[in-house]
Amino acid sequence: MTRTEEGSFEGVGSRIAWRAWLPDGETRATVVLVHGVAEHSGRYVHVGTRLADAGFAVYALDHVGHGKSEGGKANIGTLSGSADNVEAMLELAAREQPGVPRFLLGHSMGSLIVLFRATRAPLQVDGIVVSAPPLDIPVGNPVQKLLAPVLSRFTPNLGVLGLDSAMISRDPAVIAAYDNDPLVYRGKLPARTATEILHGSEIVKSRLDKLTAPLLVLHGSADALAAPSSSDLIERGAGSKDLTVLRYEGLYHEVFNEPEQDKVLADVVEWLQAHITQQ
Repeated sequence: MTRTEEGSFEGVGSRIAWRAWLPDGETRATVVLVHGVAEHSGRYVHVGTRLADAGFAVYALDHVGHGKSEGGKANIGTLSGSADNVEAMLELAAREQPGVPRFLLGHSMGSLIVLFRATRAPLQVDGIVVSAPPLDIPVGNPVQKLLAPVLSRFTPNLGVLGLDSAMISRDPAVIAAYDNDPLVYRGKLPARTATEILHGSEIVKSRLDKLTAPLLVLHGSADALAAPSSSDLIERGAGSKDLTVLRYEGLYHEVFNEPEQDKVLADVVEWLQAHITQQ
């Protein structure tokens, strides 16, 4: 039976809410789960529970302006500050679960934040899992992308980019739950957030060689929000000598919320378990 915890800490930009799914028995490792744009950690109950059942203590924060954290709606502030908050969550998890391996698991914008932090300076983790990393972003027209930095400076909360929920999953129940979730932001993404994602993707691409931790990359081949070519860029450019890229034929953006989610989660658990035994 999985145990749950909730808490908060004073982060960069706002007070940050977090939740955890904890195994009843021995903790084999900690996993800090980092959610995507406009959503929140509560959408990952099934992921946290599955990992906790396998012996992993899973901690997930809500970004600034997301979920139960404070801040302007869906406005993350800065990618750098978000990366600092992820590191603070990692340290909190390590204090609560000392002496065990540490992993990061990010989805979409959460993947970008994880990669941004992992390539910025050395990071003490035993492995990184990224799902749908948005290094090649097909949404948004050239004018929107050109104007975003200007709007970010002068009108950071102005909505500039809409997300079509039909693109996240092939499961109608997932889309309905997403559209009706009061903690999911359904307006246009603020200019600040859009700019931070676009700029952050360029920064990460420029320093992929600094990505040296063991790495698992997951991507659906039919992802229309974060192009599958993003994972190709990582495969070619990452400095990691332990790199696995899993491409799922026909899956959309949220591989953890597709009809094939059991297979995807089994792949993650298998990879994590293999990297614990290497300790």
